[in-house]
Amino acid sequence: MFKRLPRVLACNNSCAVERRLCTANLDSFILKNSKDTLSKVKRMEINGLPIIHHDGYVCEFPMKHRFAMRKFHGVLRFLKTDNVISMKQVLEPSAIDPDFLKLVHTPDYVERFLSGNTSVEEQRLTGFQWSTGIVSRCRLETGGTLLAGQLAMEHGIACSTGGGTHHAFPSHGAGYCLLNDLAVTAAVLFKECQVKKVLIVDLDVHQGDGTACIFSDNCAVFTFSMHCEKNYPLKKQMSDMDVGLVTGITDKDYLAHLHSYLPWLLESFRPDIVLYDAGVDPHEKDELGKLNLTDNGLFQRDFYVINLCVSRGIPVATVIGGGYDKDINMLALRHTIVHRAAIKVWQSRIMGG
Repeated sequence: MFKRLPRVLACNNSCAVERRLCTANLDSFILKNSKDTLSKVKRMEINGLPIIHHDGYVCEFPMKHRFAMRKFHGVLRFLKTDNVISMKQVLEPSAIDPDFLKLVHTPDYVERFLSGNTSVEEQRLTGFQWSTGIVSRCRLETGGTLLAGQLAMEHGIACSTGGGTHHAFPSHGAGYCLLNDLAVTAAVLFKECQVKKVLIVDLDVHQGDGTACIFSDNCAVFTFSMHCEKNYPLKKQMSDMDVGLVTGITDKDYLAHLHSYLPWLLESFRPDIVLYDAGVDPHEKDELGKLNLTDNGLFQRDFYVINLCVSRGIPVATVIGGGYDKDINMLALRHTIVHRAAIKVWQSRIMGG
């Protein structure tokens, strides 16, 4: 039996209350609906690695905002123009059902967010001003991560061109994250009885604090966050395993840390799926990252994670996570690294090329 690592820090009291409310929601929903099936995705012939994308990942938004929303369109554009994928591989998700959001978020927060009744202070904390467009894109993005998880269970690997909103807590958003797509996906896969254990590998440069809080008392989900210690969020939560990296770390040392932890986690926890947040903000040119990984370092990181999982028969669904650069084309291109790594694994492991 796998023994969870001891926690060094405890969630604050408000976070603990949020967890209890949402755990009750999830337990109740599973008991009532365990024989239902959320997914309307039929078994289909996949023409290559499944890529999940929706034009609705982008909505009307200030052009000079730090969060470069147009990057989501750029990701798909570069994947197509560089002949990494064909449109036959691209699948559109549906907007996530509000009932599934309530598996990990409090009903009060879900209802207020969807209806536009969050306060000015709550909106300030997220970095976004509420709009119907924001609601739509968040629901589609969360639906995209869920579809990636469902298709990964069927085909071994699936990649979204969005996702990784790991700062969203049960009762509020934060840090450009409004709905926690990784947490919702894990909860729905449990609900569908597709998995018994989920490992969330979060390699965004910022700690996955919202995800850690949501699952802090859930032994079926293991949260692994490897991030820059002296970076946002200032007040960290406690993941099942946190690796806080020193500022300025480069490819060699970063990859050495990853190689020392991930194989042990896969062997010890033995997850049924890995949800992988491949944030590119550890890149040396990222405006908020404070680490010094190169393009090649990110590719080695992503290939290692995906290949290690698939080589052990563990499905992996990827999301693009964070990344910040005024040059939106360079940023979008950087976000395609995980898809390029996944294609290489797909060709060698899945298709036997």
